[in-house]
Parts: sequence; C-alpha cells; structure tokens
Amino acid sequence: MRAKSAPFSSLIDRMLDGLPLLLALLAAFIVASFLLLALNANPLTAFQSMLTGAFGTENSTAETLVKAIPILFIGIGICVAFRGGVTNVGGEGQMIMGALAGTAVALALGSASGPVIIVLALAAGFAAGALFAGIAGFLKAYFNVNEILSTIMLNQVAVQLMNFLLNGVMLDPAEAGINRIPKTARIVEQAELPRLALSLPQGIASLFGLETAELFARTRLHSGLVIAVLLALLIYLLLWRTTIGYRIRAVGANPRAARYAGINVRRQMVLSMLLAGGCAGLAGVVQVLGLQYRLQTDGSPAGFTAGAGFNGIVAALFGGLNPVGTIPASIFFGGLLVGAQKMQRDLGVPAALITAINGLIVIFVVGSQWFVHWRAQRRLLQATSLQGAEEKR
Repeated sequence: MRAKSAPFSSLIDRMLDGLPLLLALLAAFIVASFLLLALNANPLTAFQSMLTGAFGTENSTAETLVKAIPILFIGIGICVAFRGGVTNVGGEGQMIMGALAGTAVALALGSASGPVIIVLALAAGFAAGALFAGIAGFLKAYFNVNEILSTIMLNQVAVQLMNFLLNGVMLDPAEAGINRIPKTARIVEQAELPRLALSLPQGIASLFGLETAELFARTRLHSGLVIAVLLALLIYLLLWRTTIGYRIRAVGANPRAARYAGINVRRQMVLSMLLAGGCAGLAGVVQVLGLQYRLQTDGSPAGFTAGAGFNGIVAALFGGLNPVGTIPASIFFGGLLVGAQKMQRDLGVPAALITAINGLIVIFVVGSQWFVHWRAQRRLLQATSLQGAEEKR
C-alpha cells in the first residue's frame, strides 16, 4: 500500500514545491495593482493591455520571443552558477564581451561561407564570455573575493572596453566622419542567423486568421530561439545526468561535504562560472547575428543588452534555477517587457513600472524559497526517522 501511494505522494510534493512560485507571482501583481491605482490606472485594464501587447498578435508574440532569447541564454548561465555555489551578476558584461568577440570574428571572416562564420562567431562569443566570467570565478575560488562585487565591477570594465573599441579599431569606417556613432560595420548577409518560421496547415492558418501558412515569416524572430532552447536542454542534461553536473551541484549544496567527498571545490566553482559566462557570451553574439547585424551602443550597458543581464537573473530564479524551467520564465518576462510598451501607450503608465514588477517578483520568489527549503528539511527528517525505525526493527 505504501509503494502504491509513493508516486502520488511524490506528485503532491512537487506540486506543493511549485506553489510558492505561483503565489509569489500573484503577490507581486497584487502589489503592482496598488501601484497602478496610485497612478490612476485600472489594474484589470492595464494587465489586459499588457497581455494583448505581448501575445495578442503574431508580431507581438514574435517580439516577445525575440526579447526572451537573450534573457534565456543568460538565465541558463545563472542556473549553472547558482547551482555551483557562486552568484553571477555579471551577465551584462559577459554578454558584451561575447558580442565583441563574435562580431570581430564575423567581420574578419566576411569572405567565408555562412555556416563557418556563424559557428566560429558563436564559439568566439562563448569563449569570450566564459573567460571574462572565469576571472571572477578564479578570484572567488582561490582568493575568496566576493563574486558579486567582482562581477559588478567587471560589467563596467566590459562597457568601457566596448566604448573604447567601438570608437576606435572596431568603428564602422562609414561613421568615421563628424557624427562618429559608435558602431561596427554591418556583418555580411551570409553570417546572419536565419529567420524562424513555422509551417502550418492551411486550415489552421485560416482558422487563426493568418494571411500565410508560415507563422512568424514576416517578423524579426530568428533561429537564436532554437539555439537557446537546445542549450537549455543540454545544460539540464549536463547538470542532472553527468558526473560533472553532480559535482557542480554538490559544491553548490554543501561545499564542505563535497570537499570531504573528494570533489575539487575550487575547480567546480571556476567551471560553473566559465559555463555561466559562456552562456551569457552566446546571448551577445546571437543578438548581433540574429537581430542587429552590427554591434552598436549609446555608451551604457543597457544600450546593447537592454537589461537582459539582470532580467536573466529574475527568469532563472522564477524558473526554479532549472534550465528547462527558465524557458517559460524567459518568455514570461519577455512578454512583460513587450506588453509594457502597449500598456504605456494605452494608459499612459510609465514602462518603468515593469522594472518595479520585476523587483517585486524577485523579492517574493526569494522569500518563497524559505517554504521550499523548509519542506526539503522536513522530508529529510522524515526519511532519517523512517530509516532509524527500520534499523531498530
């Protein structure tokens, strides 16, 4: 009887573990409703406008997915870093470094075939982001330097390096006159990531009022979304189906116990930061190859990243620090960003309110983790007591 009820009990436990996230989201939107009321806006109308702006049309849905792509890449890396016991808030800088390296390779290999340029640019972006994050990982592992401070400072290093290069050796020759807009030359057409279009049966296309059977064919959605989803699945398998992933998670769960078990804690910390930075570096190069086709900035981090480095942290937390769970979380936060624009147009509500909502979600999600940890400790105590009772028998 106990064996039959075990799967059902496990299902209930999983549902209860996911409940705090939903309650945290609900609480964040309740508080946001009060903020909207303070701005003389109807919360129901505002949220309806936001939902329509994010998913109401084919183009708005595509824009939501476009916004979600860099968030997903960085969120995947955040999952690896947090699972390895290090806090990576340097996604902005790592994304910039990946974009710099990937753009440089794409411009240097302009005469090569498209697939060769894309593969080498992606590899360069991953390597640059990984090495940049590895600096903070090395300092944390071997000198106990606080990785939060080091990654934040490295963000500024990356921004200033980008400004220096885009106003110097990487400046587009066509912009070398009076204006000097800091941007690189445009990459060649064969280096662009293909647009992503989904073929639908004609009947289904007519049912949804689509003019063509090619969903997203006339939007900006690109195949970087496929790369990001595949990377999420790959990192999930790495973390939960390989010995490398087990070591990373063991260090994140309890460094002392991992060291006692013979795991090189320092090596796993550095490795987790290398992987996290590599994922963020991919976000940068994919943004260039799939969307902008050149690297340009207004001199600030958000000028290129659009805040994806910090939104990726929120998405990873909301996804339960699971790469697969980060996929829908990234789409959700991409929808918030796109829907905020329509909400601003319809109601005159500042789009900056979305930043406040993101912060509220972080606060409530982090707070809800207490309940999850409490349940985990309770299950551990129950298992220990049951084992002791069976040994006495």
